[in-house]
Amino acid sequence: MGVSTHPLGIERMSSWNLKQNALDLNSCAREPIRTPGAIQPYGLILVLDPRTLTVKERAVARADLIETLGDPLGQSIDTLLGGALASCRPALEALAPGATQFLGAHPVGGHGGHHTVAHRLGDDLIVELEEPVPGEPGSLEDLYPAIRAFMGVIERVPSTRVLCELAAVQIRQLTGFDRTLVYQFDKEWNGAVVAEDGNGVLPSYLDLRFPESDIPAQARELYRQNRVRLIADSAYQSVPLVRTADTAAAPPTDLSPAMLRSVSPVHLQYMRNMGTGASMSVSLLREGELWGLISCHNEAPKRVPYHVRTACEFIGQILSLQISLKERAAVVEERIARRAIQVRLLGRMAGDQDFMAALGRDQQNLLALTQSAGAAIVHRGECILHGECPRQEQVMQLVQWLTAQQHDGDLICTDRLPLEWDAADAFADVASGVLAISISQIHDSFVLWFRPEVVRTVRWGGDPRKEDTGLPLSPRTSFEGWKETVRRQSLPWNEVDRDAALELRTAIVDIVLRKAEEMAALNEQLLRSNKELEAFSYSVSHDLRAPFRHIVGYSELLWAAAGERLNDSEKRYLDTIVESAQSAGTLVDDLLSFSQMGRSTMGQISMDMTALVQDVRHKLDMEYEGRTIAWTVPNLPRVQADPGMLRLVWQNLLSNAIKFTRDTAHPAIEVGHYRTDTEHVFFVQDNGCGFDMRYVDKLFGVFQRLHHSDEYEGTGIGLANVHRIITRHGGRTWAEGQLGVGAKFFFTIPFATGDKV
Repeated sequence: MGVSTHPLGIERMSSWNLKQNALDLNSCAREPIRTPGAIQPYGLILVLDPRTLTVKERAVARADLIETLGDPLGQSIDTLLGGALASCRPALEALAPGATQFLGAHPVGGHGGHHTVAHRLGDDLIVELEEPVPGEPGSLEDLYPAIRAFMGVIERVPSTRVLCELAAVQIRQLTGFDRTLVYQFDKEWNGAVVAEDGNGVLPSYLDLRFPESDIPAQARELYRQNRVRLIADSAYQSVPLVRTADTAAAPPTDLSPAMLRSVSPVHLQYMRNMGTGASMSVSLLREGELWGLISCHNEAPKRVPYHVRTACEFIGQILSLQISLKERAAVVEERIARRAIQVRLLGRMAGDQDFMAALGRDQQNLLALTQSAGAAIVHRGECILHGECPRQEQVMQLVQWLTAQQHDGDLICTDRLPLEWDAADAFADVASGVLAISISQIHDSFVLWFRPEVVRTVRWGGDPRKEDTGLPLSPRTSFEGWKETVRRQSLPWNEVDRDAALELRTAIVDIVLRKAEEMAALNEQLLRSNKELEAFSYSVSHDLRAPFRHIVGYSELLWAAAGERLNDSEKRYLDTIVESAQSAGTLVDDLLSFSQMGRSTMGQISMDMTALVQDVRHKLDMEYEGRTIAWTVPNLPRVQADPGMLRLVWQNLLSNAIKFTRDTAHPAIEVGHYRTDTEHVFFVQDNGCGFDMRYVDKLFGVFQRLHHSDEYEGTGIGLANVHRIITRHGGRTWAEGQLGVGAKFFFTIPFATGDKV
């Protein structure tokens, strides 16, 4: 089995064997590319038993070596090839599993010093001997001046692209190839030619892109493990591996680390179709992962000496380190810039009670945080837009769609939203890309950033949409660029964008938690103060009731005993004492009632609200004796509530309506009801004196009066009692009014009530 290639001469998958040329495209990703069963004809490979150091498999390109020195098969390292490798025994015995070691140059049968490399792979010890190239450098030191010059230049290079351009020039100078390319993978493993140097013999591939399928995952893994690969002649005849009889049934030998490993006939035909006689690749790694390749091509066959390949590998390693440093430095610089933006946003949010509104007031930094054109803040059912965004209703639909998606973590990110959600087609021009963070585990609260559609033309090295026709695979003969217009996509979100959004989310959650803790502490303090105040008011009002009754009682006794002897002024004084004591007693009684509303236990039962209202109204008959009031009391629903407390609510509301219609020519009082999805809403409406809506917030406070006590009697506690009772039932109170027209007071009882104290 072997490999085919893509237009750069880089190995790709295809099924083949030496007996059958029918190729199956669907088996590309499963092909055993590490075990071709043959080598390229520029030396020999010996597979030894690591325990005995005897040859169990061999491939020898020169037949005269076997005739002169004997077949190495079955021989010991000490005697094979006329003892040429006897001195290597200690190094071979010490070679650790997975290791590779250069053993020097060893003369073999008068054919010059063969560069010898050993690989320990599982139960095999692979020794490859590569024939020398005429005029090759004597050592790596001969090439060091060129390497040192390259190292001196790249330290001052400003960008990764310039780095790659310099590397392409340097590698071509060292090797003498007609064309050298630097090929970079994207996040989806599509590749693009980002740098090129050539002499014009072969066509340019600069800026061409190639699909991921050209180099499947297992081929990329092989390039990650082996940094250099050479195919010296696209017309070579492979040399098969020959085994001893006792190893004939063993699995195929893995030759993946060997430079002489043979490649697929399809790969060779592919190179010939390209007009390429030789190719070499050097892997570029970033933090252990394949970043790209340096790919070299020559029109005529060309062997690259061992030391030159080693120099190229060294340059590839230097380039890999520099790429990592440049990209890491760029990321660090960008992260620092984003962090500064985030600090400014947090400064605004932390100093504002409504931190989400504060976030939106700094639109410039909000958009700059993720390099976006638009942003939306969706919180508590509201949607606030900044910059170039979809419409509000479209954003809310997007939030519903995002909430329904299965995703990991609290960040959702895509640069091709219309391809994932059809409804996004309607606003692709402003939001082909979306980056969203969820800021609540309970509510659909999000901060979303948008990027517009970026229409661009991509030049592929051939049509990437080729389909399997069911016919045997053959190498394509045309490598002309194929253009594709990419639509409904934005610029991609990078790691810095995503991390900046997540850091902002963390900060928002921290602010929410801190404010929640502050509110909890304030609520606890307020609750404690309220309980203390209730206890105080209960104690004071309870203790004051008896003295005021005594004042009234003794004043009445004094009037009865000495009334005839008192003059008119003294009688007026005594009447004032009685009236004031009675008024103070009423106030104390109301205070005691208000205090009890917060301390008493609620007993909720199903009660008939219509019967309760009618009963309260009849008990208030004395308050409007001699007056005619038009009453409207419909049938009201049954509710779950405390009957004693609800009686006090109706008594206060109806009594107020009676009192404040006293000066109305044709007084009318209406009791009403309607339902929402969650609660009953009751109201009492009158056509009395009304009130100014500017003071509506004061109505339900203790001792809050909108009319002078000389006009309308009362202590200012009645509506406070109403508010407290309804709040304990989990409901709400509010009012509407207009001076001289009337007032309307509302309260609600939830369908499922509970004591909310």
